[in-house]
Amino acid sequence: MKRTKIIDLLKGELLGEKVNIKGWVRTRRGNKAVTFIALNDGSTIHNVQVVADPDLLPSEEMTRITTGACLNVIGKLVESQGSGQNVEVQAESIEIYGTADPQTYPLQKKGHSLEFLREIAHLRPRTNTFGAIFRIRHNMAIAIHTYFHEHGFVYFNSPLITGSDCEGAGQMFQVTTLDLNKVPKDKDGNVDYSEDFFGKHTALTVSGQLEGEMAAMALGAIYTFGPTFRAENSNTPRHLAEFWMIEPEVAFLEIEENMDLAEDFIKFCVQWALDHCMDDISFLSEHFDKELIDRLRFVLDKPFKRLTYTEGIQVLEDAIKQGRKFEFPVYWGADLASEHERYLVEEYFKRPVIMTDYPKEIKSFYMKINDDDKTVRGMDVLFPKIGEIIGGSEREWNYDKLVKRANEMGVPEKDIWWYLDSRRYGTAPHSGFGLGFERLLLFVTGMSNIRDVIPFPRTPNNAEF
Repeated sequence: MKRTKIIDLLKGELLGEKVNIKGWVRTRRGNKAVTFIALNDGSTIHNVQVVADPDLLPSEEMTRITTGACLNVIGKLVESQGSGQNVEVQAESIEIYGTADPQTYPLQKKGHSLEFLREIAHLRPRTNTFGAIFRIRHNMAIAIHTYFHEHGFVYFNSPLITGSDCEGAGQMFQVTTLDLNKVPKDKDGNVDYSEDFFGKHTALTVSGQLEGEMAAMALGAIYTFGPTFRAENSNTPRHLAEFWMIEPEVAFLEIEENMDLAEDFIKFCVQWALDHCMDDISFLSEHFDKELIDRLRFVLDKPFKRLTYTEGIQVLEDAIKQGRKFEFPVYWGADLASEHERYLVEEYFKRPVIMTDYPKEIKSFYMKINDDDKTVRGMDVLFPKIGEIIGGSEREWNYDKLVKRANEMGVPEKDIWWYLDSRRYGTAPHSGFGLGFERLLLFVTGMSNIRDVIPFPRTPNNAEF
């Protein structure tokens, strides 16, 4: 008999019909006369109640139906006689696919801390919380692809293994086939990468942007969406060593239009979440963040405030004069901390903020320098609770200026010769930005730790599963 997903079953359209459902037991209760089983198959946050005669299976078989067991149930869908659900399944047959030892199964019917669930990340998708989070993660990926497809962007796959450091920070994971117990050396005593697989030093990418710019110079508008890696030894709730990035790049787009694109795109994603994930969002709001739904609507209600970095610093300095205290210092040239960004968004402007024209010393080599030779056409989108959620810029398309900045930032020309070539052959104004997928998910789910919005987090000293 063909299986029906629980999400479809709960619509009630099959009322009175025989149905086949399969899933995992959330809870089981009852007495000698009747057994109630809450079953979930991952298609929805909601369970379906299965009502069974205890004599439907031999008693030793029935005792195997405990929290976590996997069942195949055939029965009639009827209106529920109890409260808490509209329909239920009157079981006619139950097949046990697999049991869960009630003495050792970690996910009993009780509250589990998020810290504990990270230790059993292979099982945590079975909880209501992580079922909701990963369904939202799926929907946000669909929203991203939908937005760019509908706006004429080409999905472009940038390489995961690269010989260049896009950010120039050097925090990259090396990729090598060399025997680390017998590393070959050249005549100067340095590692001889000519014997390595690629014949040169390579690493996992920190960004697909540079390659994306090459594609934009041919296809007009592209986006990358894939995993990126940063070997930053940080154990904060906002950092991962492996995470996913969305990076659009658009030819003939200057900074103002880039801000328009970022605002329209992020609002589309938030609206998609409200339209397609409300059951899961409501669950997370009830259990983790009471203000979640209001905060999602907050970013949709008003146009984003746009201001320069210099104007933002002035607002923060005025706040300090009026008695506001910040943990980190505020001065022109400082890289703003999350507390500064959140003050501007949540307290001062009371709307999302797009900040532009940052000091060139704190931004990457590829950002276009303004006429003042002190600031660059960078932009950050700042959100409540999160702080920076999008970072982007108009890219420097003048060859000489780009070479100069790369040298100043210590980015070797030999590693980016191909990137510089794009400024020699048919160069054009162009812009783009990056959105950390997990940062978006933190905002949409209301979770407070980035390790809880990716299935198997990779962080310092943690590469389990």
